[in-house]
Amino acid sequence: MISRSHHAAEPTAEVWGQRADLAESAIVSRHLRRLWATPGTELGVVGWPATRRERGFASWHYWWQAHLIECAIDAATRAPTPARKRRIAALARSHRLRNITGWTNNYYDDMAWLALSLERAERTQGITEVRGGLIALERELVTGWNAQIGALPWRKASDYYNAPANGPAAIALARFGHHDRAADLADWLDKTLRDPESGLILDGIHLPGGEIERPVFSYCQGVVLGLETELAVHTGDFGHIERVRRLLHAVEDRMTERGIVTGGGGGDGGLFNGILVRYLALVALMLPGAEADQVTARRHAAGIVKASATAAWDHRLQVEGEPLFGHDWARPARLPTGRSGAGSFTAGGSVTASRTPERDMSVQLSGWMLMEAAHLVTAAGF
Repeated sequence: MISRSHHAAEPTAEVWGQRADLAESAIVSRHLRRLWATPGTELGVVGWPATRRERGFASWHYWWQAHLIECAIDAATRAPTPARKRRIAALARSHRLRNITGWTNNYYDDMAWLALSLERAERTQGITEVRGGLIALERELVTGWNAQIGALPWRKASDYYNAPANGPAAIALARFGHHDRAADLADWLDKTLRDPESGLILDGIHLPGGEIERPVFSYCQGVVLGLETELAVHTGDFGHIERVRRLLHAVEDRMTERGIVTGGGGGDGGLFNGILVRYLALVALMLPGAEADQVTARRHAAGIVKASATAAWDHRLQVEGEPLFGHDWARPARLPTGRSGAGSFTAGGSVTASRTPERDMSVQLSGWMLMEAAHLVTAAGF
């Protein structure tokens, strides 16, 4: 049975928690499956309805699975259960198995995302079996830094240095205790990739040639907001707070309408807006300072999360009692019809959107991230 629902009242933290539960349940029922029928494993099937290739994990979406682990940790942090803790461990174990080469690969953005999820799994859930992965990933992020340029390339042996790699890598390095290196990367991102006209973070730069790739993606803003907030908390340096405020203003001005994060796609792009709201919630909860400007920044970050979550919930489909979120939170979600039109890998290594983006696990993970973020900020009193 498929239906749409609308709620007028301002939802409480408890209501957002229930919605996050339903988002989790939808991913579990539609996407989670044993890896190659191996007991004790679980991974996310990247499409629903799934093709045979997707069900067999024949193609590998490393960074989508890292975000699946993060979402599972969100749920376990909000409402701990033994089943949730077991799921996180199974997802991490299965990630290592399916990756064939262990925990690492040749892409620094991929490895940074996995490092963030495994660090949280160990720190917040006490899952110690990921320690070997954390050691390997930390080593890769530390040694991948190019001292002449002051940043990490997008992938090994590449001339492209971008925000999608350096943003999450710097957050991971900060959480590993490499605060000076994280601060250097924050300075590099601000100096090299911040567009002086819009105030937003551009995608990346080819070095030493100096050609800048100018697309503006929501998740690049998210990781820089998260990085600067973490550094503000650790260092107390007012400059990091000011960078958060400036970038937050640019995001509000250019990436939202009526407080709702605009646009959104499928494939890899299905994760972009979810990552932005994850780190907007971090700004709302963690940005230091008692001055009016800082209080306002926290309130505005929380406001974008709540407005986006309300829109996404109101525009969802209900499929057998569970939500199916739209790729664009301000528009009605569309039901995928059959298995045709699945996304595919491009020559550059990115994943294109399915013909109906809602079939992509990335889009549904962003919806789940959004529900968890709305619960966090509402529970904090916003």
